Amino acid sequence: MTAYRPFLLLLLLASSATLAGETTLRQPRPDLFTAGQPSAQQLRDAAANGVTTVIDLRQPDEDRGYDEAALAEQLGLRYVRLPIAGASGITDDNARALQRLLKQDDGRTLLHCASGNRAGALLSLINARLEGAPLDAALQLGRDAGMTSLEPAARAALENPTP
Repeated sequence: MTAYRPFLLLLLLASSATLAGETTLRQPRPDLFTAGQPSAQQLRDAAANGVTTVIDLRQPDEDRGYDEAALAEQLGLRYVRLPIAGASGITDDNARALQRLLKQDDGRTLLHCASGNRAGALLSLINARLEGAPLDAALQLGRDAGMTSLEPAARAALENPTP
């Protein structure tokens, strides 16, 4: 049953997203899920299915629709905020900060922003810059994780390294 938990989590959250118009959950890596803003029910479902950490990339003034930090704490989840401001936040420094947070967790992580766009863009930087993946593979990982309109910013960051 344990081997099926990631699949069941994806199935459960994808079906609730389809039925309720909520965010789509993606799984770009075995213990990493990415999404747009999860609903309170999706956060409960994630916790019930083995997610142990939530990393929120949204700015403090972005409306989440509920007190996500309080609910995460109530569910026993580690909740971390790493505010990323759109295209200007797609930087090597933020990619390194996110990689440090991801390495601190030994369980399943839910990484989200409003739509998955910032999450995917930063994952593409991590994959290329810090893990040595080729540009095209890193951008594909970003797309798989939810990157859409921030792809030009991610590509620019990858093609123009910072010192």
